[in-house]
Amino acid sequence: MKLLEEDEAFNPALSVVNLVDVFLVLIAALLIAIAQNPLNPFMSEDVTVIKNEGKENMEIIVKKGNVIERFKSSGQSGAGTGRKAGTAYEMADGSMIYVKE
Repeated sequence: MKLLEEDEAFNPALSVVNLVDVFLVLIAALLIAIAQNPLNPFMSEDVTVIKNEGKENMEIIVKKGNVIERFKSSGQSGAGTGRKAGTAYEMADGSMIYVKE
């Protein structure tokens, strides 16, 4: 076979094979990045993401099943009627405890 007898330095097919290998690694890295995204549409878990927490342009993204909802802050305080439902305490380790009244 002529292909096997040629010198490797002059064979352009080898450089094409190397490019294919590079692109396969790149595609694998992108697929891993997509799989680790919390809003991945293929995950079955429910997820809530808060962007720009505490700022005027805060946004809450809620994923329940296959439905993704976005809630954007208007920068205004909410008002309404209601009653105190309980107290939340933040522990030293960062966990939160809610005590219902």
